[in-house]
Amino acid sequence: MDKPQFLSGQFLLAMPGMHDPRFDRAVIAMCAHDEQGALGIGLGQTYDGLGSHDLLEQFAIDPGESVNAPVHIGGPVEPRRGFVVHSRDWGGQDSIDVAGRWAMSSTVDVLRAIAEGTGPSRWVVALGYAGWGEGQLDGELARPGWLNVKGDETLLFDTPAAERWQRGFAGAGVDPRFLVGGVGRA
Repeated sequence: MDKPQFLSGQFLLAMPGMHDPRFDRAVIAMCAHDEQGALGIGLGQTYDGLGSHDLLEQFAIDPGESVNAPVHIGGPVEPRRGFVVHSRDWGGQDSIDVAGRWAMSSTVDVLRAIAEGTGPSRWVVALGYAGWGEGQLDGELARPGWLNVKGDETLLFDTPAAERWQRGFAGAGVDPRFLVGGVGRA
């Protein structure tokens, strides 16, 4: 069996027609991928009417001058658990560096720092994550369904969620309108 290709610091884009509706038009920032499994944060959709100030309020944190950014649907696993994918100019007690491209934090200290104006300069907030057990993602990648693309910070921090999927494909030189779901038979 071929050695798995580790995707930390890259994006997974769901191909059109993926059979799992939870990943329809998904854009997943891969934050960890090794022999033990994989974890990514979905950044292709946001919760209607839920902003970062709402999360800060739940923790009794004054939002200060922070932007009331949309909260992303991070994935189907633990949808009440929060994650912040952010620039590497800030690090907290649980921050992990993601392939030298960005960082991820999942404790309230990053939210406090953002509200105080001392946090990362660029960030996105998500609830939940996409997770795969040992070898599971490698098996999925061996079949049609996902396109992995370079971990572009512009796509991560400067592109609205509703445009990430299309722009992710465009950045890879692919027009998803010409892709079809499923496989053919001869």
